[in-house]
Amino acid sequence: MNQADRCAKDAAITQHRLGYAAMQFPLSRSSTLALCLGGAALAALLGGFAYFDRAAGVPTHYVSHQLCSAVFVGGLDPQTFYKEAIQPAIAPGDLLIHHQIDRARREVTADFAGLVKSRAVYRGALGCQVDHGMPQPDVAPEAPREKPLIPPIAGPEIVAPDTGALREALDRAFAEPAAPPHRYTKAVVVVHDGKIVAERYAPGIGIDTPLIGWSMTKSVTNALIGILVKQHKISVDGPAPIAEWSDPRDPRHGIAIDHLLRMSSGLGFGQSLFDGWTDLFNPPSWMNFDMADQAGFAAQARLAVASGSRWTYTNGNTLLLSRIIRDATGGDAASAYRFAHRELFDKLGIEHATLEFDSVGTPVGSGHMWAPARDWARFGMLYLNDGVVGGKRILPEGWVDYSARFTPGSDEFGYAAGFWTNRGTSTGALQRVKAGMPADSFMAVGSFGQYTVVVPSARLVIVRLGTSYTWYGDIEATERLVADAVAAVHQGE
Repeated sequence: MNQADRCAKDAAITQHRLGYAAMQFPLSRSSTLALCLGGAALAALLGGFAYFDRAAGVPTHYVSHQLCSAVFVGGLDPQTFYKEAIQPAIAPGDLLIHHQIDRARREVTADFAGLVKSRAVYRGALGCQVDHGMPQPDVAPEAPREKPLIPPIAGPEIVAPDTGALREALDRAFAEPAAPPHRYTKAVVVVHDGKIVAERYAPGIGIDTPLIGWSMTKSVTNALIGILVKQHKISVDGPAPIAEWSDPRDPRHGIAIDHLLRMSSGLGFGQSLFDGWTDLFNPPSWMNFDMADQAGFAAQARLAVASGSRWTYTNGNTLLLSRIIRDATGGDAASAYRFAHRELFDKLGIEHATLEFDSVGTPVGSGHMWAPARDWARFGMLYLNDGVVGGKRILPEGWVDYSARFTPGSDEFGYAAGFWTNRGTSTGALQRVKAGMPADSFMAVGSFGQYTVVVPSARLVIVRLGTSYTWYGDIEATERLVADAVAAVHQGE
């Protein structure tokens, strides 16, 4: 184990002991690097100031962007969101980071000890973007919505559980420990046979409240790639259409979209599962929080190992897929926005989703989609129904099984292609199945306990959203929720 790995492991253990348990899942956990921000600053002073601006920019941009999205995309109370979703993630760095919300200008500014400043601006349909001092992409115009291909999954009122078993399941899902680490469950939706049979929301959260999905967005990226495959615009096999690798002599030329989906590209831009404070000075964190062109930054990474030979979960793979989507649909933010809504969201009846874009007009498909729990459930139904919506095939035949098929090398976690999977005999899958998740289930997963679980054998989609600091992103409570829901619907049959 090298020094960076040891630091990452120590940071995770320390975070857990503090009550802010190290998350298993990616993206937003990178902000927990600020737990050692003081040490990072000292390291910068000892090693020169070359990297300090970048390192301090990671948590500073995190504060401005996430608070901007929470207020102007999600319509959430800023004080509650900061307390529950930002402050614990950057502590103790929050003592040095100050922010201000300007509702008239629809922006949030933040600064790190007056040395590093950040400004995030709400761009309407494109969500919030950090201002990197360059021209911003045009805000995509709101196109007329197409009629959904499926009927509503519920009426305008919250659907109370119709059985005692489901009611008890929701009670357990929302149970909050008296002391940290907190769970902060925000929404649970259970869909059976195409209809909501139970749902519940935390105070301040409603049916139409958009909530951050974090890396569940990777599963949405999987769907958009699948649609393009069905349209014969791209292929998962053969060289991925990345301009920087187009020369056949380039070692990266052989990387396929399949490798990017399965996190086996072999690119050497680090990993996004576990982070330590030293990663404040590493390119992966800069890419996620301090780059105007995130995919462009990822495309510069060198090949570390042969593609397909090693599994390494990293946001860079999905950011490259996001740029492929943009380029295949017209090459700009407006085209990519219209494609996502016309070909996916509208067909599913997803009405309140915001897929955020970076400063050069690329979807941040690695972790920045906000949507209400019902919309996440509608997305899960696409995969429950084998990629068919209202009798019309949206995803290629066999795409769902492909997406849920275990990727070799991810045995500890049980990863597939944009989804986490309980299929196969990986250690991660066996543990989840033992805890009550059916063996055919698979799930979109995001940091801090975001889950959209698809259970074909029980005709269920279960969504759980929150800001949880319990170990492994509240996976144990989610396993119990899934097991409870499966048992409840079986009792009613």
